[in-house]
Amino acid sequence: MAEKPESETRTTVEASGPEAKAPNGHTEDAQLDSNDQEAEEDAGDAAEALYPLTIHLPHEPTKIHVMVSPQEQVHELRQSIIELPAAFQYSCFHLEHAGERLNDFVQISDVKGLGPEADIRLVEDPYTEKEARIHVIRMRDLVGAAGDRTDTLHGVLPGVSLFDSVTTSAKDYDNIQASAYEFDAPAKTSTLLPKEEEPAPKTVKSVSLSPWNPPPYHLRQKGHLLYLLITTNEGEQYQITSHVGGFFVNKSSNSKFDPFPRAAPKGHSAHSLLTLLTQISPSFSDSFEQLLQYNNQKDPLATFQMTNAVPAAPWLVPSPSSALCAHTSDITRTQEGYLISGVDNTDTLRDWNEEFQSARELPKETVQDRVFRERFVSKLFADYSDAAARGAILVARGEVTPLNPTEGRDAQIFVYNNVFFSFGADGVGTFTSEGGDDAARVATGKDVNGVRIVNQLDIDGLYSPATVVVDYLGKRIVGQTVVPGIFKQREPGENSIDYGAVEGKDVVAADERFAPTFEKLSKALKVKKHAVWDKDGKRFDLEASVETKGLMGTDGRKYVLDLYRITPLDVLWLEENNIPEEERDGLEYPHRMTVLRPELVELIRNQKWSAWVNKEFTRLKEKSASKSESQDEQTNKESSSTQEEKKEEGKEESKDENKDEEKTNEAKEKGAEPESEDRIDPSEFNFSLNPDVFSGQAPQTDDEKAEMAADEEDVRNACKYLRDSAMPDFVNDIKASDLPFPMDGQSLTKMMHKRGINMRYLGQIVSLCEGPRLLRLRDLCLQEMISRSFKHVAGKYLRYLPIPLTSACVAHLLNCLFGAGLNNNPSADIDESLKSLYPEADLAFADLTPESLRKEIEAQIVRRFKFTLDADWHENIKHLQLLREVSLKLGLQIQAKNFQFTSDASSAIEAPANRVNGHTNGESKKKKKKARDGSPSSIASSIGNVCTFTPDDIVNVVPIIKDSAPKSAISEEALEGGRHSIMQNNRKIGQELLLESLTLHEQIYGILHPEVARAYSSLAQIYYQLDEKEAAVDLARKAVIVAERTVGVDSAETLLYYLNLGLYVHGSGDSKSALTYVKHALDLWKIIYGPDHPDSITTLNNAAVMLQHMQAYHESRTWFEQALGVCERVMGKQSLPAASLLFQLAQALALDNESKAALGRMRECYNIFLHQLGPDNNNTKEAETWLEQLTQNAVAIAKRDKDAQARRLRAGIRFPPRNVALGGGGAGALGQAQQPQQQTQPGGPDARSIDDLIQFIEGSSAQKKSTKKRAARGGPKTRVGGS
Repeated sequence: MAEKPESETRTTVEASGPEAKAPNGHTEDAQLDSNDQEAEEDAGDAAEALYPLTIHLPHEPTKIHVMVSPQEQVHELRQSIIELPAAFQYSCFHLEHAGERLNDFVQISDVKGLGPEADIRLVEDPYTEKEARIHVIRMRDLVGAAGDRTDTLHGVLPGVSLFDSVTTSAKDYDNIQASAYEFDAPAKTSTLLPKEEEPAPKTVKSVSLSPWNPPPYHLRQKGHLLYLLITTNEGEQYQITSHVGGFFVNKSSNSKFDPFPRAAPKGHSAHSLLTLLTQISPSFSDSFEQLLQYNNQKDPLATFQMTNAVPAAPWLVPSPSSALCAHTSDITRTQEGYLISGVDNTDTLRDWNEEFQSARELPKETVQDRVFRERFVSKLFADYSDAAARGAILVARGEVTPLNPTEGRDAQIFVYNNVFFSFGADGVGTFTSEGGDDAARVATGKDVNGVRIVNQLDIDGLYSPATVVVDYLGKRIVGQTVVPGIFKQREPGENSIDYGAVEGKDVVAADERFAPTFEKLSKALKVKKHAVWDKDGKRFDLEASVETKGLMGTDGRKYVLDLYRITPLDVLWLEENNIPEEERDGLEYPHRMTVLRPELVELIRNQKWSAWVNKEFTRLKEKSASKSESQDEQTNKESSSTQEEKKEEGKEESKDENKDEEKTNEAKEKGAEPESEDRIDPSEFNFSLNPDVFSGQAPQTDDEKAEMAADEEDVRNACKYLRDSAMPDFVNDIKASDLPFPMDGQSLTKMMHKRGINMRYLGQIVSLCEGPRLLRLRDLCLQEMISRSFKHVAGKYLRYLPIPLTSACVAHLLNCLFGAGLNNNPSADIDESLKSLYPEADLAFADLTPESLRKEIEAQIVRRFKFTLDADWHENIKHLQLLREVSLKLGLQIQAKNFQFTSDASSAIEAPANRVNGHTNGESKKKKKKARDGSPSSIASSIGNVCTFTPDDIVNVVPIIKDSAPKSAISEEALEGGRHSIMQNNRKIGQELLLESLTLHEQIYGILHPEVARAYSSLAQIYYQLDEKEAAVDLARKAVIVAERTVGVDSAETLLYYLNLGLYVHGSGDSKSALTYVKHALDLWKIIYGPDHPDSITTLNNAAVMLQHMQAYHESRTWFEQALGVCERVMGKQSLPAASLLFQLAQALALDNESKAALGRMRECYNIFLHQLGPDNNNTKEAETWLEQLTQNAVAIAKRDKDAQARRLRAGIRFPPRNVALGGGGAGALGQAQQPQQQTQPGGPDARSIDDLIQFIEGSSAQKKSTKKRAARGGPKTRVGGS
């Protein structure tokens, strides 16, 4: 049922086809305000567009109804039909209308006379061998006989989702259980593992190919296609013939071949294998029904097969003996290759290059054209990435024969499955002057980014090879489509490249045919047209960098290659780290490929654009002021308003990076109108950089030298902007909470890249981190440097190591980094029998010790980040978090267990938590220790394990894939259009555009894709703000599941989606479920970041407010106290956020009848506000009012308690004073029980104040909540965008 998600999407999407014109209209000319009427008509059209059809089936039930849209093609209607349970059995058929056969590839609207309520007949076709194979695969999937698939790429449990188990765990909780959470408990690795579940009902024992397969020639002539062997649940074995007319039970046995129909009573036959199974197995129908019910228990999103994205491979996996990883016996598993792609495997061979370039040439005039094109390209990139990654693994494992076996191993090239593979290493000396292997490795990474940017720009007439980079066990492998003519032998004197540098930079080609297309590319990339010189000093004027090459393919297309230098070099970095050859000590920066990021160039361009617009605006103002005063006043007004508009337009433009072209044209058109002298003409603004400065170009004349000096100055200024503005702004924005606080290396990398900052500046970011909040950022940057350096060290040892020895190598490296506290002299556990098979293997890793590994890591950090670690850095690492970072970077899948990082039995896995949580009170630490001391697993591991990791713990290594797939432009336009309309209060049009965007995302990417998860999340947020709470919850739920499956169950994005879902579920009234999601997010936080993440303060605070809504006042205060604790540790005790939390905690304590404690907390809060904001600030005044109220109340309660005590003494009963009985953390139930009595006492002043207090607090906490919620809603939003 792999196709299911696509078709579901398809039906929804095509249904909204007519509306699809809206987004385009919006983005190209923003005239949405006046489009109300059109939108209504569109909506009307859409409603009419969906209509029912009646499908007549050849078997029971003889009739079904489906809803279709005229935009659907007939093959999409087929897909919708076979997904209905009543039509599961059909796979080989055609559709007829009015006696005419329908072509699968025409649109429904093009079929004559096909309208609402039309009758369509499903007619079964004779099978071909291919159709029979497809039918057998489909039936095996449907009846649950497929077992676990052969997969060499995605690893153990790829694309797993935990959402269902998280949700069901909270079904029967009461308030106390819902609020219970062990804040100080260590991170549990089990959080990331799916729960074991009941196995699916078995419908049939096996469906496989018979040993008599394939049919001999004389029987093929009679229509025999395949022979199958089926064993039913009753234990009966049937030999089945697949015939052109269907399937029948034959007379063969295991020893006798007689494939003709069996006589009655066992002579069953049917067109579909599914029908035949119901005939031969009495229990099949019931068990199949149970299987369908079992499958329906899960969320469909959690079980759909992924078609357009790489499923996320978890870094922690259950043990191979677990039921989740059970390996079942299934003879057909090995036969599936034949079933899918035929006897000579030609069904799956594709000409990738031709497919990609033809896709690029598809029309893109109408919205339908664009949707079809983008959807086709998205699927093509997904298929190609999958094929390239599979090929790369085979290349890495030595399974593919090189085309040039006599060359050195790094210089070898391969072609497999029509993909061209080479190593990301300097095998032929191209990068010798730039830094050798390190430079080549970086160049491939930059190239894949460059190709992605070119694909996104989508310039007509310019083609690029699809590129994928795969990192696997220390090797970097580049997979590219084969450009026609790239291997062609050239004539003497003919260059192998038509534009750019040919061999090194000695020869330069400048074929004029490339100039116009390269000019478009360079304009978009802000690259300046500039001169370069060959070895003879001959000048060539190139549009792009000399390193960017143009090749005229033999198919007549212009290809752009080698896109690793689309931005200039970071010259300041190079000059700082330019060490003469003779002085080098191995600690110099490893390569010269230090280019600026394209994002930085875009930021600088936007900044310069804003400055230019303001300058022009001032000039125009002065010009209009200097005009004669006799000019008509009215004209003055008009011109100034035009300037205002223009300035607004300028601002918009500087914000929007991708729509420069459109807006410039728009501005030009407006400039042509009357009064153009009072307008700013954007065509006069120019910003571009020369990417070839500082890279050995030698200008000849004085003019050329002067121009080169000017270009060099521009690039220097860009580098200065990076250091003087971009980096300090980034750090300050995190300090001021304008940016979400990164959670892990991945989110930190994304945020830095978005701001145009290269990761080599991590050391400088660390030096900018001062103050309590930024110390957390400093720790995260240090962790990222360590994990990146470890990746390089591990890569060095793994790169040429035979595959069977890699587990021992990885385990030993991990023991040296993480297990020194348990065993400070680990030895590599290498299987001697394997070692003897590879006598030439370099086993240098076995000599590593924790000390020598640390030295290597320190040296890498000095080289790559120009930063020196403290001597005791290895004692302060967060073990679990660093292990996660390292595993994700190397693609490790490690067996989940109670990792023991130190020799103290109680500190298994949690050593870092104890260190960081040093601030918590001693009692909780003791409790925690006791609980763990008793845990059998920790005792067992402390006795049996001398090393933290064994080779068996390294279950698998998955490849890390970087692809060049562009994002969908049209779906982003619709989303932006919807947002824009809602901001302008055009709610109806806005919502239509948002729905359209959702539909387009699902249609173009398929449902399971990271971009779709982001779209779900963005839309959920907008709907929640529009008060459409149910829709928001549904979208947020989808966002969580899709993110879990595509970016990982413990990715920072998934965690944020869980938090958002918690907010929306709480907003729609289900606070218990909301708390479940919050608690799961906190568990994830412990694994991803460890304790005390700065953004968790808001989360804890929100959870406390949720508990107040559930009237669990006593439980809520523990969450407020926890939030305050984190805040004081992260921000400092005297910070304003701490004061706000003290204010809320005081209210919570008052609600819990802890008036004395409430008074103390409110006084602390008042003192901070007074000290930080002064006595006249509203916050200070409000705290003062509360302080007075609570003081009066405390006095009244104390007086009443004293009277009550005296009365009891007179009666001869002794009770302890109330505040002692209720202690600091008195039982909530007791506090609640006393509340009504206090309220019913007539005449006492405290009765009134408590009553007022509760009302006031409930009102105020609701008010507080709403402000908090707004802040929190804003928080996740920025986080998703920023990370």
